[in-house]
Amino acid sequence: MSKLVSILIPCFNAERWLAEAIESCLNQTYSNIEIIIIDDGSTDRSPEIIKQYSSTIHRCRIISKFTPNRGGNHARNLAFSLSHGDYIQYLDADDYILPEKIEKQVNFLEAVNADIVYGDWRRLYHQSDSSIVWGDPQISGEQSNLLERLLANDWWVAVAAFLYRRESVEKIGGWDENLTVAQDRDFFLRCVLSEAQVVYQSGCDSIYRYYGNVTVSTRSHRQWLYGHITATAKAEKALSRADKLTKSNRDAIARSYLDSARGMVQYDFHTYLSLVQKIATLDPSSNFNSYRFSFKAVQSLFGFERAEKLVGLLLLTKIKMNSRKGKLTQWLQLQKDEFSTQPSSDNA
Repeated sequence: MSKLVSILIPCFNAERWLAEAIESCLNQTYSNIEIIIIDDGSTDRSPEIIKQYSSTIHRCRIISKFTPNRGGNHARNLAFSLSHGDYIQYLDADDYILPEKIEKQVNFLEAVNADIVYGDWRRLYHQSDSSIVWGDPQISGEQSNLLERLLANDWWVAVAAFLYRRESVEKIGGWDENLTVAQDRDFFLRCVLSEAQVVYQSGCDSIYRYYGNVTVSTRSHRQWLYGHITATAKAEKALSRADKLTKSNRDAIARSYLDSARGMVQYDFHTYLSLVQKIATLDPSSNFNSYRFSFKAVQSLFGFERAEKLVGLLLLTKIKMNSRKGKLTQWLQLQKDEFSTQPSSDNA
């Protein structure tokens, strides 16, 4: 008999997309699956939709549970605790998978005897005007050094594009419920650090949905940066404990910290300075080949830490000047609008 696959769906206010996610599981060509849906305190019609599917007879078992809102990672961990599958598929409630996804990846893992497989994926953009635009398929590709790519935070694959052996999830203890962003990077990083055997299978069978305004708000961007700083720090600590903080790993971690530091300048300059000091301690050479020649020239004269702090001050000054310019432009526009609405004094 074929091995059981558990598809785990955390849901919070996803009434618009939830049915399509569930149907994509029911339409799989692989028959031996169970679907576990955790509603994380939704206030829309999501619970009603889940109950309709749970009360209907399908060719596979659907398990549902309704909890107070505790976050997506708690919902994923709860779903895993209720699951029985030899393989684990995580699927967010606003994404979906194509019919052959599970069958192809189970067969591939069985053939190569690996722990985790990832494939290609594609974005589906839902615009604010209700139009739909398909993005190009994202070819994940084989990685010559997967750990370094993850440490540097310059490579990402949609959650739905993975399939895990149960043991690989058990070994790392599931998802970190203290993280609200960067949790998928942290989860996969810990799998790789646990020495799980990871393989790539070509083929685009996972759809990652984008909707509304895809620009990142100031608040969420700041949280995104903090989340990735935390994930990087956890990986650094794990490698240090295992005595695997090699030069190449230190370089990759330093690149991740530097990208986060540059983004953090506008929100928290103290954190920026702390990260710069950490980078200087972690990787004294700090030879970042991707940065401009002018920075390298200054670095060669003053060293990385002093050169980067100068860059930070310049960035902060630029941000403040742009902010003041924006406020002045807004004030001038208000004055212009007010003047244009004044009644004319001409009695003619």
